[in-house]
Amino acid sequence: MSKSDQPVIIFDGVCNLCEFSVRFIVKHDRRARFKFASAQSEKGKALQRMCGVDTLNDGTVILLRNDQVYVHSDAALQIAKNLDGVWRFLYVFRFLPKPIRDYLYSIISKNRYRWFGKKNECLLPDDVLCKRFL
Repeated sequence: MSKSDQPVIIFDGVCNLCEFSVRFIVKHDRRARFKFASAQSEKGKALQRMCGVDTLNDGTVILLRNDQVYVHSDAALQIAKNLDGVWRFLYVFRFLPKPIRDYLYSIISKNRYRWFGKKNECLLPDDVLCKRFL
């Protein structure tokens, strides 16, 4: 990725919580700063190999931005920081120690299928989402 590229969020395409999160981000990212790639897609797999992180095995969302790779709570906070409205103020939680943030993130990540369910197929973007996917 070069610095001119748009930030890319790699997410678990079969996770209901992750799909909700993508739709939430699109709704609160009116300037369309973020692009998306499902971890299960060919582009998503290639990006994961490039950055050395496996979304599914590591239980994390990945944010690729300005030649940097953000995972776990760092990714979530960087995403929130760039949303419209009050959501950007969630970035204040960066002051919590990273081990505490990542521990809380891991609890949600490990239980996401049990708590929110999962689909048999990856998210199929509608017309609104399609132009935001790689």
